[in-house]
Amino acid sequence: MKPDSIILDIDGTLWNSTPIVAEAWNQAVAKNSSLSVRFTPHDLTQLFGRPLDAIADIVFPTLEEKERYALIDACGEKEHQYLSASTQNLLYPGVADTIQKLSRSYPLFIVSNCQSGYIELFLEKTGLSDCITDFECPGGTGLGKGPNIRLVMERNHLKAPVYVGDIEGDHIAASEAGIPFCHAAYGFGSAENPDYVIQEFSELLTLFSC
Repeated sequence: MKPDSIILDIDGTLWNSTPIVAEAWNQAVAKNSSLSVRFTPHDLTQLFGRPLDAIADIVFPTLEEKERYALIDACGEKEHQYLSASTQNLLYPGVADTIQKLSRSYPLFIVSNCQSGYIELFLEKTGLSDCITDFECPGGTGLGKGPNIRLVMERNHLKAPVYVGDIEGDHIAASEAGIPFCHAAYGFGSAENPDYVIQEFSELLTLFSC
């Protein structure tokens, strides 16, 4: 069945911010702790897609919970500063043009496991705000990705959306929300038996007949 809307992940699906984020997180960890933890862009590709608290549990296990979450918050703040200042084009090839074309045929949405302000920053940096109808994240609701997808569906009266993401966690979230999943195979991870697969973001135009 042809979807009535498309909901998008960000990291590993629309852009790859890991080189800048790794630099920012390393700066934050060095400034706010005595830990020897340092991140590479590859490390972050294995972590992104999880809620920030879950990432903190993985990367800062020796810290008490309060310190752990305060440090990941500091990483998020530094990340925002670095991304705001960056002039690099972090989008995957064809993303901006494809989103503009898709938005003429479908309402587009974003649901990502990120802190408050990240999606707004993404839209500001890419100039794609006019193409996105609504968005949500755990930083705004305290909910996981599956419930946030459902929330976006309910408040926008969506009947048959498809979710586009790059990792199995995205697939699980789409399943929790009861909608099909399209795997962006060029991204950060794999997915088991997705409903659709794209090797480039622009393939969405032919997949959904735009």
